[in-house]
Formats: sequence, C-alpha cells, structure tokens
Amino acid sequence: MVLALHGSGIRAGYFESHAEPGHSLLDVGAKLGFTVLALDRPGYGESASLLPEGAPTQEQAVLLRAALKDFARTRETGQGFFVVAHSSGGKTALAMAAQDLDDRIIGLDISGLGSTPAADATLPRHSVGRIDGYRHWGDPALYPAETFRRCRSLLASIPVQEIQELPLWPEMYACLAASVTVPVRFTFAEQEPWWQFGAQAVADLTAPLASVRVQVDHQPDAGHNISLGWAARTYHLRALAFLEECLLARRTAQTPGSAPGPDPAPAPAPGPDYGQPPDLAPAPDLTPIEPLPSDDSMSASASWQFLKRVMFPLASAPDTT
Repeated sequence: MVLALHGSGIRAGYFESHAEPGHSLLDVGAKLGFTVLALDRPGYGESASLLPEGAPTQEQAVLLRAALKDFARTRETGQGFFVVAHSSGGKTALAMAAQDLDDRIIGLDISGLGSTPAADATLPRHSVGRIDGYRHWGDPALYPAETFRRCRSLLASIPVQEIQELPLWPEMYACLAASVTVPVRFTFAEQEPWWQFGAQAVADLTAPLASVRVQVDHQPDAGHNISLGWAARTYHLRALAFLEECLLARRTAQTPGSAPGPDPAPAPAPGPDYGQPPDLAPAPDLTPIEPLPSDDSMSASASWQFLKRVMFPLASAPDTT
C-alpha cells in the first residue's frame, strides 16, 4: 500500500489534484494496481480542532503508525507501506521509518525536502522583505492553469509546533536518518527554493543514510509542489518505479538459499585498501513519544477511528476494470 503525506500549509488533496486528468498520485497508483491512501497529517483537516497547535514530528509519526497498524488489521496492505511524502511530510515519513521496529515500512520517496536550508538571501520575498509563500511554487508556467483555482480549498494554516521545529530540522534529520533501515529516494525540483541540492548538500544529505540504499534525483521542469505541476505524472511514475525496486530487493533477499554444497573456495587475498567511510556517531535516543491518552480519542485502540473519522483519508483502490 502507498501512503501519501502532504507538506506544510496544504492538505491531503495535494495528491489528488484533478487540474490535469491522470496526473495525480491516486490516479496513477490505481492504474498500476496499487492502493493509495492520502490523509491529513495530525494538526490538519478536522484534527486541527483536537490539535490546535499541531504535533511534533515524532508524535505525528507515533499517531500515524498506530492508526496504520489498526488499519492493517482489517484491510489488506500487501507487504507493508511505501511512503510518498512531500516537504514537511517527509520529516514525518523519516520519523515513521526510524520508529519502524516491526518492519512494515517498505521504503520512502520524498520530494521537496533536504537537510541544508537554502541561503536566506535566495528565498522569494515580497518587496517589504517578508517571505512570499506563493512564489516558492516556482514559475507559474510549470503548473496547469486550473491548479491555482482548485488548490485554494486545500490550503491550510501551518500549525505552531511545525513552525517551531523548522530551525531544528538539520540536527533532527541527522538523528532520524541514522535510524532509518529502508531505501530512501529524494527528489529535488528544478526550481526548488527551500533547500540546497548541490554536490556538498547532497553529500551531507546522504551521509547519515550510509547503511541503506539512498538515491537522489532531480526533476526537470518542476517547482516545489511537484505533484501539482505538469511534471506530476512523471514524478509519480518514478516514485512508483522506486517502490517496485524496493519490493524486488525484498523479494530477492527473502529467496531461500540453495541446498548446501561443498565448502566454498578460500576467499581471495584482499586488494588495495582505498579507505572506508568513517563510522557514524551513535544515534541519539529517539524513543517514540507516547501516543495521546485515550480520552483524546487517539489511543492505539481507537486510532483507526481517528484515521477514518478525523483525518479524512482519501483512498483509491486499484483499477480492476
């Protein structure tokens, strides 16, 4: 199953834009036989009234993992959950993977998120100096004209706790990434204003993920909100291709070995030592935050009701026609 997590200031419909038919993640995924579940992260949609200041990244991950565990008790989820996440939703996705002790996360595909913020002077601003929240989309020509009218109903206030974590992200990222054990793909749009993605920034991004497969791609002809632009279908196809690669790697890793044969030949003498990357420092304690108490209607036992009633999931079943 594909789980889609939106970024800051927008809701789950980010992945269900119909500005251009056949471009949304829900449409593309269903056509290829995947079930796609896009939902409002904690602090968005109807859950905003229960969490008026939002929730920290780690707590969002706890809530979502508990909800998905209950979801999986009554719904078929295949080999697990593959998370497609945009911008700040990628932070929650990384936290979910870092907490994934039961091996239910297959892989992560994250767009619009890095670990090195763009230089302040390069951010789009109004003439009075304030950051321009609309110009960060990139050139309007990168989006179908209908996008801007349709997305108005999807925009939302960014929760306070999400804003407070923004300057902490580079340090948070290093801690979370060191605990991730599944493949990760990052995609940067050609006109990505928020994050650096030059050679050094990419090296810093991938270093904490040295123990897993990590891939960094660039999406031409796209702005920050890739899934709403003309490049949406291309990006979604690439994301789902990465999912197929993750499934293939799992399948081959689980293939039983052949029957025992003769003792293997001695290993060849080691070649020249070209050096190994330095050992990563031990990851800080990332003990998951306890879920909210049951009287908030979001305990693990009630989390499927939370997912179904409060977080307004947008589910798309595979196309069987």
